[in-house]
Amino acid sequence: MAQGLDEIDIKILNHLQKDGRSQRNKLAEIVHLSVPSVSERMRKLEEKDLIKGYTALLDSKKFKFDITAFVFVEVDGSDNYPIFIENAVAEPEILECHSITGDGSHILKIRTENTSSFEQLLSKIQSWDGVSKSRSNVVLSSFKETNELPIEKTIDPK
Repeated sequence: MAQGLDEIDIKILNHLQKDGRSQRNKLAEIVHLSVPSVSERMRKLEEKDLIKGYTALLDSKKFKFDITAFVFVEVDGSDNYPIFIENAVAEPEILECHSITGDGSHILKIRTENTSSFEQLLSKIQSWDGVSKSRSNVVLSSFKETNELPIEKTIDPK
């Protein structure tokens, strides 16, 4: 099993991915263990940093963040990477920042209120030191968006 996990750990993690608010007594029922046993397993999963945290998923549209966009950014030279990363991490409307291969050096996932606020943020990004080029793709509609990992694939079939 991956990371020393057994099938019970996998069941606990899969359920928590679907419902992070699950009470331990419900998890105990699902995996047929006592509440203290489930609590101990969860503590160990947290200590191993396999569970990074618990969070609520918000509906961006209901908070008037109507624009989702992916911005490919080209940063000149690795000397400029640290400041670029620092700027991206500090910007609340940038939800994700990834170093990539292919077209550009980084991709940003952005959620903003409208096209005006997106234009302002894009202008700001383009002004950062080392940013030589950007290309944006605005999302028209989304059909799948998840943070759930298919961890059952990590089970060793032996």
